Amino acid sequence: MATPSNKSKSKSKPNGAVPPSQLPLQLDDDVPDFPRGRGSSLNREERNEVREGVDTGFEADNRVLKKRKKGKRVQNKNNSTEDDLGLLFGNGITGKLPRFANKITFKNISSGMKLWGVIAEVNEKDIVVSLPGGLRGLVRACDAFDPILSDKVKGEAENSFLSRMYHEGQLVSCVVLQVDDDRKELAKRKIWLSLRLSLLHKSLTLDTIQEGMVLSAYVKSIEDHGFMLHFGLPSFAGFMPKQNQSERRNFDVGIGHLLQGIVKSVDRSRKVVHMSSDLDMVSKCVTKELKGISIDLLVPGMMVNARVQSTLENGILLSFLTYFTGTVDLFNLDKTFPSSNWKNGYAKNIKFNARILFIDPSTRAVGLTLSPQLVSNKAPSCLVKIGDIFEQCKVVRVDKGSGLLLDVPTVPVPTPTYVNLSDVADKEVKLDKSFKEGSYVRVRIHGYRHLEGLATGTLKTSAFEGSVFTHSDVKPGMVVKAKVIAVDSFGAIVQFASGVKALCPLRHMAEYEITKPRKKFEVKSKLEILSSYADATDGLVTHGWITKIEKHGCFVRFYNGVQGFAPRSELGLGPGIDIHSAYCVEQVIKCRVVKCIPASHRIHLSFIITPPSRGMDDELIKPGSLVSGIVESIAPQTVVVAVHDSLHMKGTISLEHLADHHGLATLLMSVMKPGYHFDKLLVLGNLLNAPSSPLNVEGNNLILTAKYSLVNSIEQLPVDISQISCHSVVHGYVCNIIDTGCFVRFIGRLTGFAPKSKATDDRRSDLSEVFYVGQSVRSNIVDVTSDTGRITLSLKQSLCSSTDASFIQEYFLLEEKISELQVLDSGGPQLRWTDGFGICSVIEGKVHEIKDFGVVISFQEYSDVYGFISHYHLAETSVEKNSVVRAAVLDVSKIERLVDLSLKPEFINRTKEESSTSKTLKKKRKREAHKDLEENQVVNAVVEIVKENYLVLSLPAYNFTLGFASLTDYNTQKLPPKQFTHGQSVSATIMALPGPETGGRLLLLLKSLSDGMETSSSKRAKKKFSYDVGSLVQAEITETKPLELRVKFGSGFNGRIHITEATDDNSSESPFSNYRIGQTLTAMIVSKGIKPESSRGFYGWELSIKPSLLKGDTEMGKSLSSEDLNYSFGQRVSGFVYKIDPECAWLAVSRDVKAQLYILDSSCDPSELEDFQKRFHVGQALTCFVTSVNKEKKLLRVVLQAPPDGSGDLGADSDHHSISHLVEGSIVSGRISKILPGVGGLLVQIDQHHYGKVHFTELTDAWVPNPLSGYREGQFVKCRVLEINRAFRGTVHVDLSLRSTQDASTQRVDTITDLHPDMVVQGYVKNVSPKGCFIMISRKIDAKILLSNLSDNFVENPEKEFSVGKIVIGKVLSVEPLSKRVEVTLRTSSAVSVPKSSTNHLNQIMVGDIIRGKIKRVESYGLFISIDETNIVGLCHVSELSDDHIDDLLAMFKAGERVTAKVLKVDKERNRVSLGMKNSYIKDEEGLQTPSSQNIDLAGGVNGSVALPEPTLSQSSSENVNNGSDVGHNPLLADAESRAFVPPLEVPLDDIESLDIEGDVSKSVVDATDVIVEKNDKKAKKKARDEREREIRAAEERLLEKDIPRSADEFEKLIRSSPNSSFIWIKYMAFMLSLADIEKARSIAERALRTINIREESEKLNIWVAYFNLENEYGNPPEEAVTKIFQRALQYCDTKKVHLALLGMYERTEQHKLTDDLLNNMTKKFKHSCKVWLRKIQSLLKRNSDGVQSVVERALKILPRHKHIKFISQTAIHEFKCGVPDRGRSLFENVLREYPKRTDLWSVYLDQEIRVGDADLIRALFERAISLSLPAKKMKFLFKKYLLYEKSIGDEERIESVKRKAMEYVDNN
Repeated sequence: MATPSNKSKSKSKPNGAVPPSQLPLQLDDDVPDFPRGRGSSLNREERNEVREGVDTGFEADNRVLKKRKKGKRVQNKNNSTEDDLGLLFGNGITGKLPRFANKITFKNISSGMKLWGVIAEVNEKDIVVSLPGGLRGLVRACDAFDPILSDKVKGEAENSFLSRMYHEGQLVSCVVLQVDDDRKELAKRKIWLSLRLSLLHKSLTLDTIQEGMVLSAYVKSIEDHGFMLHFGLPSFAGFMPKQNQSERRNFDVGIGHLLQGIVKSVDRSRKVVHMSSDLDMVSKCVTKELKGISIDLLVPGMMVNARVQSTLENGILLSFLTYFTGTVDLFNLDKTFPSSNWKNGYAKNIKFNARILFIDPSTRAVGLTLSPQLVSNKAPSCLVKIGDIFEQCKVVRVDKGSGLLLDVPTVPVPTPTYVNLSDVADKEVKLDKSFKEGSYVRVRIHGYRHLEGLATGTLKTSAFEGSVFTHSDVKPGMVVKAKVIAVDSFGAIVQFASGVKALCPLRHMAEYEITKPRKKFEVKSKLEILSSYADATDGLVTHGWITKIEKHGCFVRFYNGVQGFAPRSELGLGPGIDIHSAYCVEQVIKCRVVKCIPASHRIHLSFIITPPSRGMDDELIKPGSLVSGIVESIAPQTVVVAVHDSLHMKGTISLEHLADHHGLATLLMSVMKPGYHFDKLLVLGNLLNAPSSPLNVEGNNLILTAKYSLVNSIEQLPVDISQISCHSVVHGYVCNIIDTGCFVRFIGRLTGFAPKSKATDDRRSDLSEVFYVGQSVRSNIVDVTSDTGRITLSLKQSLCSSTDASFIQEYFLLEEKISELQVLDSGGPQLRWTDGFGICSVIEGKVHEIKDFGVVISFQEYSDVYGFISHYHLAETSVEKNSVVRAAVLDVSKIERLVDLSLKPEFINRTKEESSTSKTLKKKRKREAHKDLEENQVVNAVVEIVKENYLVLSLPAYNFTLGFASLTDYNTQKLPPKQFTHGQSVSATIMALPGPETGGRLLLLLKSLSDGMETSSSKRAKKKFSYDVGSLVQAEITETKPLELRVKFGSGFNGRIHITEATDDNSSESPFSNYRIGQTLTAMIVSKGIKPESSRGFYGWELSIKPSLLKGDTEMGKSLSSEDLNYSFGQRVSGFVYKIDPECAWLAVSRDVKAQLYILDSSCDPSELEDFQKRFHVGQALTCFVTSVNKEKKLLRVVLQAPPDGSGDLGADSDHHSISHLVEGSIVSGRISKILPGVGGLLVQIDQHHYGKVHFTELTDAWVPNPLSGYREGQFVKCRVLEINRAFRGTVHVDLSLRSTQDASTQRVDTITDLHPDMVVQGYVKNVSPKGCFIMISRKIDAKILLSNLSDNFVENPEKEFSVGKIVIGKVLSVEPLSKRVEVTLRTSSAVSVPKSSTNHLNQIMVGDIIRGKIKRVESYGLFISIDETNIVGLCHVSELSDDHIDDLLAMFKAGERVTAKVLKVDKERNRVSLGMKNSYIKDEEGLQTPSSQNIDLAGGVNGSVALPEPTLSQSSSENVNNGSDVGHNPLLADAESRAFVPPLEVPLDDIESLDIEGDVSKSVVDATDVIVEKNDKKAKKKARDEREREIRAAEERLLEKDIPRSADEFEKLIRSSPNSSFIWIKYMAFMLSLADIEKARSIAERALRTINIREESEKLNIWVAYFNLENEYGNPPEEAVTKIFQRALQYCDTKKVHLALLGMYERTEQHKLTDDLLNNMTKKFKHSCKVWLRKIQSLLKRNSDGVQSVVERALKILPRHKHIKFISQTAIHEFKCGVPDRGRSLFENVLREYPKRTDLWSVYLDQEIRVGDADLIRALFERAISLSLPAKKMKFLFKKYLLYEKSIGDEERIESVKRKAMEYVDNN
């Protein structure tokens, strides 16, 4: 045992620290790892020195003790006991036994220790682990796993990767990293742990790992068949299969998860450890006693066999693994409640199973546990909560000086609870006198030790008194008593009676002095407490305290962090009172909840407890309403308005909302006075709903606006987000500007955001230079998200330009209002002076002053009004000062009282003409002027005056009428306007004619501000033209071109005559050859063009000189203005070549319709294709045939040869890429696109978008050695179409042939039915393996040649002698039409006779024969037996093996065994034999005869049986074989296996034998030539052991089966005990059938249907299915009887399940017509069921029926979109396995084209191709897959699959190539 350190040493090393020499990282290599017994590693002299030192130490201690007092001696004694309890004892060096068991405490824990713990908490950044002794450790996130997994784990879930890897209650082994040293308070010491396996398995090597060991490992990666494991060490890895992984795990295994497993085997060459994760085996596995095991290999949680050595004061001492000793303390014994005499149960040498609890490598101390739950590898369940009080708790044990062990009554099992001495009572008591064993006490739980399953409690009276015992008991607002234990600058620390500590912040301490002393916290408040936003109901009155005071209100906080806002209007303050003078921060206030929005955590408060009463008129004023009002007061930035028709409501208008023009708004504010009346004001919102509003106005306030744009567009302004539609333009105003964009508000709080990129067209860096807060804007709605309430806007002028003149119209209206207010302010005369200055009027004035920039004019009648004439408008007229001039008025500025004049003659003369005395003429001119000018008309104008905000324009075309246009728009007010000069010509649109609402002005909109507006000038221009479609004109030829004539007609109109408009049928060559320039001809207008910008006079008129049009009426011409592409498939069309490309020729069929002739469609002669461009010239007339139409592009696809009749059609949406003109057998031209490697053949392009494949056997007419010679890529060839497969979504796969002759001598074998034994065939070697090779007989048939049949002589190297592509000649040995397997031999010697055909052998086998044979293969559903002296393989179903039930076939039978069986059925049509091996068959060949001379056999098909489902697998589930849950699952195999538990009724063997069970052709079911290799000695011994185990198991099963009912009474007794068991009812029916009592069997079925509970639907369904089989066999007639039962079953069970059950019966009994009828009904009734369609396809494929493709197309049209992938992939698998592989490829290619990143589909596709075995196609498919852009994990899967395939082939060069490509991918990514 380890030497206990004395006191002096412990003082020099605080906290139980060990010397450096004993640290785990500094272990001395000289110390032996395996000391024998209790021996020491020290020599005799060293041991004597140690003993002397120890004795000296004890003597010194004794001398000190003698000098101390009696009380001191008692204290020292207790201290020494505590020291002994805190020491760790290992193997020792003194040979003395320890007094106490090892316990982990804060004193002795040190770094390097290995501990077992249970996870108590999983946080975001750390894990809390409960350790032995009640300690708690922390694991940082970085220490939770090894660094090698860091990126993989964190990459998947950055924030929750710990909770995904670990869970609470999980047992873990950990290593102590560090212990924080805090001497003042032990509670603050922290133990830092690590879960890294690299530290735990530091000494683990591959050599030390043995089978049966339990190891922990991380999941490094998840593969197809299992998990790659990481043990923390780089030297080796592990693998755990998925099928062995326990199904009882309650979590999904992911990368980084920690798993435990048992070592099954160790592959030391590959350095891989194979693991199994059976939880039962892991929990029961005991570590074997290995030689030479060291303490470093011990791991916490390891289970060992231990033997009791002695008992200690608080535990027992055990020895284990020969060399080690460990201790178990009282809390880890095998008894949950050890009594005071617990030592009696632990006599010496008693054996226990124990688990290692902790290991201290420094002292070699080991702690063990015998706890039953921990030994079973499960963490104890916690049944108590901290704070629970239990009344009747029994005292189990009293530990003097330590505490009490209690039995706490919890459900379902009691919980042990320990009460320490300090928690027994508030005062010091003696345990042995105060408590007796068996007495009952009251206890309160205050802790729990998760690892030991031990609760800790207290008996103190004070613990039961307080309302707060734990932190969970604390509720916001509750009143508690506490004791102040510390006061600091931040507040006071208080402690409740239970010990829970709390912080009282400084602002909530009554001692805190403030400027206005008052109670800080209403502790005795009787009002309701507000502790959550959900509790804030409207009208609630409560207390809170002010946390912040702003200009517009106060923020108030309540309990639990809840806060609200009280606006200034709800503070109850009078006008002019400052908020700070009335309230202060931290003041407790009584307030009322006005409104609460819990979702946004907003509470609107009011300090006015009694809300003022409001009239009904207030409720009527809502945002979006129009009101009127009178100005009450004016502040610098706001105007207060008293709203009309309201007694209480007032509104505020901010400066920005007075007008759309910012300059005019400021001017209006300066002249406005109280009393001013606003006719129309728009209510934007209420200040109560805008707590952040900066307005400081009392009363019930409305937010108003006088903006002309908002008031006039009230109908279009949205109030709610639901009223907003995308791409609409809405008026609004800018409410805020930030760096990233602008916020635009509409009505109320409805706000949108314009990002910086969408705010301006030129992307300015600073948006404040473009917009200002309050600016009127037009916003284009880009996006609306109703869920989040987000509105995305665009303020770009290009998208939001004005479409009317409202902007400038408001400018002139405001100008007039401001001028009126100015006059009222000055008290001067009214605006009568403007009556004398009408726009365009001529007035007289005197030259007042001549300046450099113009002339100032004064007027005699108006002394304060001046006129101004610029130099531009002097019109070179010289004037002198004081001279009188007559000038025309161009503009009047009413604010500045300034008139702009002009002396230009066109304005003065225009006025004179209008003022002539002829009233008639005046009226006429006015009518003409009004007639000429229309709204939305585009006109040309000239700039006359450039003002600051607008232009004055004249319209020369309209008698120089004056108009006004704005320089800026809503969104461009702050931007510098475009510069204009006098006399500049501009384009503008008339927006408003002169009228009162426009101030008598003509308002225009510049084109630069509204690009893209529809104009009316073109309409007016069109009215002047008298030509229309259908008009006949005389046209003169101006230019001749090969494809058109240019002509002119009328008054300068130009047009053209297209070459297709010259003749009626486009048949004549060079139709323009007889026309000359200048010639006049009669033509009809057939179309109007659009005026090109480059040519003013050319309007693009289209004319025609077709004779049929010139003779007809105009209606025929009008019909040609819009051509419809009404072409049909195969229609003959004519056109003219207008362009020739290297790949195609382009034809003009009409003016608008073009046609494309592809090079491969122009001829079938390769020599003509070589000279394609030379065969055609521009202008050449061609006659072609339509194959497809592209209506969008107006393009036809044409061919030169007429397509066959019925080969295709043009639907509503004709595909331009279709090849509907091709049919099987047709001759087409092609171009070799690629020569596929090996025997892949050729890839030939037959169309612009389609390719066909030429099989290797279809390259040449004769069988030649190298058929690919003579072909090159790009070569033109002549092909014959053999087969066209049109797959999903129009994908087409075409099989071609280059063979020119089709005579019998060179004919290829296309169908397997054409083959027969002894037939001589030729073929090319396709694939070679060590077992033989495969040859290609034709494009659809491959044959197998075994190694023994390759040659008469020995073949040493098949790969060398039979290279891929070599031509061979052989003879057919056997043909299997269903499985499409052909076997050929190349042997020619007579020594080997060709086996007889299966047909001859079947003729020799008769029903009832007893045969002998060998077991060829064992499956779960039966045995395949090779019959002696034949090549027939029969099936013995599992139900025909024995009279007794057999659970495990694999244990009973082995391949190669000799057996005897009876022939039950012979199916000569399918070459199938059914066998039976029951003892009753062998003993009695006659069998059981029924009175009706009809054989009855419940299990087989010989005696006319009924197929009855077994209870282990209901019939409904047995039919559910195509659920599609796994794409790679073989549905037919699942069907055969599911019937293993069903007694077969005429079960067809083709369900089984037609499958390739092993996925390899060489493992064929009926391969009679396979030789069973004899096993070696080792396998023979293993076989003997297995046979012995099988015999024992069979004997046990016979004992269990001896109670099978043998009479009707026994069945009735069994039914009474289990009335709902369909298994018993069906057995009862079978029993009656064996007695030939058919009516009794029917009555039992009816009884069962009445008796079984209606809830047991599956059980009832089993009875119905058995009833189906019964009536199918014995009904009269069977079909009607089954139909009646079926109709009844539909009323009680799920209709789909009943249909599927009946379908299964029809398929088993081979009633094909009924099967087809039922499937047709099911596809109509359950048309959206993928399973039903798959069953139909499977049925067709099983019988090799046609129509699979049409069924697939129908299903895809009907099935929902989300089921397409599942349906297509399953159908493709069926095609690969029992159909046409090319059709399966087509399906896979289509679905991968749409979902290219679905690796599951790639994997299934690759698996099917690998199964077929075409190496070149497989590699090509792999190359496509690894070229995809997928995540690294998926690419790893594809590369790994590729590598495994190449390894299976064995080509080292290709293996290295795959590795190299994988490394290149890693380097690039």
